Amino acid sequence: MSIYKKIARIGPKYIGKNKLFKYGFNFSPMYRRSTAKIIEASKDLLHIRIKLPISYKNKNYVNSIFGGSMFSAVDPIPMVQLINLIGEDYVVWDKSANIFFKKPAKENLYADFEYNLEELEEIKHKVAQQNEIEITKTTTLTDKDRKKTYCEVHKTIYIADKSFYKEKMKHKLKTA
Repeated sequence: MSIYKKIARIGPKYIGKNKLFKYGFNFSPMYRRSTAKIIEASKDLLHIRIKLPISYKNKNYVNSIFGGSMFSAVDPIPMVQLINLIGEDYVVWDKSANIFFKKPAKENLYADFEYNLEELEEIKHKVAQQNEIEITKTTTLTDKDRKKTYCEVHKTIYIADKSFYKEKMKHKLKTA
């Protein structure tokens, strides 16, 4: 079990799941390198907001925010957010991503990550019927007022019933 999973199991008892999510990401070396920070995490984790400030740490050759910083700022959040929302009976993996740069970012960027209760119920229902599914979540990096879009990231996330997934992996190992 990873150190992150251990902290995720113990931490909510002391500081709450949303604060653990926020500060866990913000202090994690893997996320800090993106130069972004989670600035909001709703108590129910259905909404997360990040800020990617422009700085000498993430400027590229033409003085705009490096595309890799934009991607790494949004990359882990939809998957980890979903894991925390639907629980341990599911396997959740990032499957693929597409990034679309709209214009050079020469100001601080923001992104919002949203799930709603109906969406979570639909995911659980589809997994119960099909054992495994894929969903696509779209995240936009915008200015503070959400008026200008600089980048759009489409993430495909794989979700499976945990016991189905274990059997599937056993079968793959036997046939390999």
